[in-house]
Amino acid sequence: MSRLLPGTRALRTFEAAARHLNFTRAADELGLTPAAVSHQIKEIEDQLDLVLFTRTSRS
Repeated sequence: MSRLLPGTRALRTFEAAARHLNFTRAADELGLTPAAVSHQIKEIEDQLDLVLFTRTSRS
């Protein structure tokens, strides 16, 4: 089964979230909402069938 690679926007979002270890801070940097960051990260996780972040209520 072939997998699509995540798009450039999603990779930028992942990089910011990984660097900040916080979706809200990544969202502020990128001019997005935290929900949009979460959605893009979830799409990457679904595409790659991996969990990239452990989510908590404080993330």
